[in-house]
Amino acid sequence: MERTFIAIKPDGVQRALVGQIISRFETKGFTLVGLKLIKVSRELAEQHYDVHRERPFFAGLVDFITSGPVAAMVWEGDGVVASARKLIGATNPLTAEPGTIRGDFGVNIGRNLIHGSDAIETAQREIALWFTNEELISWEPRIKPWLHE
Repeated sequence: MERTFIAIKPDGVQRALVGQIISRFETKGFTLVGLKLIKVSRELAEQHYDVHRERPFFAGLVDFITSGPVAAMVWEGDGVVASARKLIGATNPLTAEPGTIRGDFGVNIGRNLIHGSDAIETAQREIALWFTNEELISWEPRIKPWLHE
């Protein structure tokens, strides 16, 4: 079963949107297999954003993700990586479609509420970075037969 990494950034936590965001993933039919509220260390932030290390906005990304609590999650389901990206919406909330998380709640590109893995390989790397195997719970929701053939 496919898994993805989702992080509600400090602006989403501070604005008390964690429950509403989790609800969208649950309503879609995905299974939450990992969840923790953490204060992100600089080391973790730099590893997470390593792909942007040479870009001028790298320091700002690290500063922001370490500025407050982050709700880190792992979700499981068929096609969850691509589907989560659609639920999240475009990176810039000003161009994100209504009905997406960023389209409904986002303010600007620097405060876009949420991160989601952009590919299966990225998800695997990010999950391993943010969670230990012991922190992930494999379980089968009773509703699963009503969602999948």
